[in-house]
Formats: sequence, structure tokens, C-alpha cells
Amino acid sequence: MQKKIIRRNLEISEKFSSPDLHPLLHRIYSVRGITSAAELECGLERLLPYHDLLGIDKAVLCLADILSRQEKILIVGDFDADGATSTALAVRALKSFGAEQVEFLVPNRFTYGYGLTPELVNAAKDFSPAVIVTVDNGIANNAGVAAAKALGIKVVVTDHHLPGLTLPDADVIVNPNQPGDTFASKHIAGVGVIFYVMLALRRHLADIGWFAEKNIPEPNMSRLLDLVALGTVADVVALDHNNRVLVQQGLRRIRAGQCVPGISALLEIANRNQARLVASDLGFAVGPRLNAAGRLDDMSFGIACLLTDDATEAMKMAMTLNQLNDERRQIEQEMQEQAFDILNKIKPDKETELPKGVCLFDPQWHQGVIGILASRIKDRFHRPVIAFALSNENEIKGSARSVPGLHIRDVLAQISAQYPHLIDKFGGHAMAAGLSMPRSAFKEFSQRFNEVVSQHITDEQLNNFLMSDGELQNNELNLEIAEVLRAAGPWGQAFPEPMFDGVFELIDQRLVGNKHLKMVLSSHAQTIDAIAFNIDIEQWPNHRCKQVHVAYRLDVNEFRGRRSVQLIVENLEEA
Repeated sequence: MQKKIIRRNLEISEKFSSPDLHPLLHRIYSVRGITSAAELECGLERLLPYHDLLGIDKAVLCLADILSRQEKILIVGDFDADGATSTALAVRALKSFGAEQVEFLVPNRFTYGYGLTPELVNAAKDFSPAVIVTVDNGIANNAGVAAAKALGIKVVVTDHHLPGLTLPDADVIVNPNQPGDTFASKHIAGVGVIFYVMLALRRHLADIGWFAEKNIPEPNMSRLLDLVALGTVADVVALDHNNRVLVQQGLRRIRAGQCVPGISALLEIANRNQARLVASDLGFAVGPRLNAAGRLDDMSFGIACLLTDDATEAMKMAMTLNQLNDERRQIEQEMQEQAFDILNKIKPDKETELPKGVCLFDPQWHQGVIGILASRIKDRFHRPVIAFALSNENEIKGSARSVPGLHIRDVLAQISAQYPHLIDKFGGHAMAAGLSMPRSAFKEFSQRFNEVVSQHITDEQLNNFLMSDGELQNNELNLEIAEVLRAAGPWGQAFPEPMFDGVFELIDQRLVGNKHLKMVLSSHAQTIDAIAFNIDIEQWPNHRCKQVHVAYRLDVNEFRGRRSVQLIVENLEEA
């Protein structure tokens, strides 16, 4: 569990000031690049205008034309939480606009694979759609778009993934990462993109008198922000200012109970206090349960949970999703043990170094869980990892996770260009990507992956480290400061939750739940509770240890109505 702790440059920026801002927050915001008080404002008026998205006006006109004739609209989503929330948002928005024929289709990952493939188009034609709207996919599905167009089906692609060298020949593409797009938030999630498209469509319909003509109340688009917040946090996109606005506004609605019943049910199942919800609750409690449907079964079930307006039905679905998530955890644990066996063969002793780029494959691994496995191994060994599972007898699919400083999709693009026989398909982001290739190519690909990663990463980047916001003083180790930090988010990717470090006396230590270390720490006669999750039980408890250096987050513990401060320990070592 030991990691190198690096303290951030703790100089307070003089570029912005706020008389109501706690000095600790001023320091924390400064080192996260905040240069003006306006960047901390999360009102809806701070959202970037939709006009800057390339293609959005054309998309609006296309959809408005289809809507005016009440022709069928088919939403094609993805099988993760971003895709599920994107699909639910599009269906809810279009129905609130008066669309009478809106359906959705999400590929089962085990049958069709990712995105708008030709095989999925073949299934989609049974819906007889006038237009297919992709959400959180489509930018890399050139063949699927061509198949749809050959059938006379219009295609509107809304996506946020990085495009390939050639864009699909869709009727319209709305993607902030396509060439020529000037939209400033390149990190927006797929659910954010479709939210903007629906926002623009609502404005257009209002301007042409559609709602008045049809006697439809003009929809309030902010009611969809609960879905935007969930999809944005679950997809682990960078929380730039625009994304923080979207997430914060969604969190406010959820806390106030103004969210779809499915989100409330998933929070209740996860034993989270909805009224005190923070972004991490969406990422660690709701997102995984929703994702479990796409990983082990069919994401259509997860989408249905987000679409129902019946609280009882939502709770039944949430219970099923929770069961799927429990099953996913068991499968993941077994796969982790098998992965460590493989790694022990690659690195049999302390003197042997792991490759800088690690590839793992077992023919028995579950295709829906390899992404989580790659993430766990990446976190453990702090190097880019691709975990592979069988797609069919001759093909394997991989899920890649990277470390800061290495753009994993660019690595795959380089391998594909230099060794075109190795990769059939690939796509993704800087930190996560997916690919498919012949099973027979695994050994050579593993070698090439390590070679290319080694060209782009330094030994220093492979060091496992935590960034600390310094040491808290004794008068800051209290519930009041914990509450201030909790309310100061939303925290997330690229806008990390504050972490501190310091040396404490170790007063008491005991295992709970077989793998978590519960502690009582002391600093200058002040005692404070702490917990370290998933501890190395070969090292802890250590009753010879009297003093520890910990990196921690200051948190609020709620138990039987009592609120107290506690440290969530991210790194623990004997001082």
C-alpha cells in the first residue's frame, strides 16, 4: 500500500479572492488551477453555450423535421453508465417534446460489441426508424453508419470519444472532439453532448411555436441534470468548469429529491444519504450498480430503471442491479487472483521488473469485467495495463487503462499504424481504451505494446505517488472543516478531492470486515478515528508500530444519526 507522497506547491494564488472563502479552500483551489472566483460559480448561467458545438444546428433541424412528421426515432446507446444515462436522457427529452415514436436499442456487448456496428444496424432495421441517433458512440463506427445509410436511415452521431483518421459519413456529427469544433469543454461526457443537443432542440421548438401549437408545456431541461451528473461522474471524465456546473446542478436536484426514481432507488440500495449526496457517491455507489447490467447481462435493464417513473418498479430493478453488482464483485475477485498468478510468473522475484506496458489474458475471463480488472492492476502497479478476454474462438477483446502522462489511445494508434496485422479495431480516450484483435496476435502485441509504451513513458512516471495538499493543523482536524471540504466540490477526475498527510501516534488498530484497518490516531493529545480500506493483511495490524505517516482524506462518518470526523487513509506506513 505504500506510495510516494508528493506535496503540491502550496503557494496561494493572488489572482482571485473571495471574502467568504475559507483560507484552506483558497489554498486548495489555487493548486488546482483556479484563477478567478468565477471558476467556482456553478450556476446554470455559467454553462458554455450550445452554439459552439459544431453540427448542433444541423442536428436540431434534422430532428425537428423528423418530429414534425412524427416518424420513428431510434436511440442507439452504449452499455456503460454514460451510455445508459445518455439513452435515458434522449428518450425522456424527446417524449417531453411530444415525440410519439421514440425507442432505444443498446448493444449487448457479448452479441454485438461496441457501438453502431453493421450487425446492430441489421437489428435496428426491425424498428423501421427514420433516424438513428447515437449517444456516447458512433464516431468510430464508420461501417455501421454506412450500413444504416444504405438502408435509407438517417444517422445523427452524438459522441465524445476521439475520432479516427476518417469520420463516419453520418448526416450530422456532434462531437466536441471532431476537427474544427470550437466548443471549449473537450472533456464533456456523452450524456453532456446529448443534453446540449436536446437543449438546442428545445430552444428551436419553442422559437417556432411547436409547444404552443401542440399545447405542450415547454419542458424544463434542468430536470434532466440528475442523469447528466450521474453519467459524467461515472464516466470519470475530467471535471473542468463546465462539467463541474453540470455535476453540481445535478447533485442539487438529486439532494432535493428531484430525480428519476431509479437514481433514488440505487442510492437507497447502496445505503447512501440522498440529501447529503456528493459526487463520489455517484461514482462509487450508483455507477457500479448501473454498470453491472451492461457488464454481466444487458444494459437495457439499467436504462429501463432510469426510465421508469414508478418508484416501486424502480426499487425492484435497483435490487436486481445490486445483485448483479455483487456477482460482478465475486467474478472480479477471482479474476484478480488469476491475474496476480500471471504477474508472479512475469515477475517472479523483487529483482525482476514488470514490463512498462502490461498485457494480461486468460481464456476464462469474463468479457464484461476486464475493464475493472485492468483498472485494479493499473492502480496496484502504476503502469498501463490491458486485460483481454475471449470474444470468440479466434478473437480477443481488450480493455486498456493508463496512467497520467500516457495517452493510451495514441499508443494503440501507433501500434495499429506500425503493425496493422495486430489490431482489428480500437478506440477510446487518453486514460481508457478498447480494442479487438486475433487471439493468435496476443504474444506479439504484448511485446509491441511494451515497446511503444516504453518510448512514451519515463521511469519517473511509473512511480506510484499521491499528491498531498500538505498537513492539516490540529485545529483543522474537525467536523467543521470536513463539512467545508465536503461541500466545496464537486471533486473528481482532474479536480481531485483534497488529500493531506501527516504523522500520528497509533493508539489503536484492528481489522474490520477481514480486510479494512480501523484505527484511532492521535496528534498533540487530540484523538481521531481513521480507516484504511483493503489493507495488506500481511503487514497490518502491526502492534509493534507506534507512529504512522498517513495520507488521508478528511471525511464525515454518519452512524445511527451521529456525525463525526474521520480520516479515510489512502496510504499508511510506519513513521
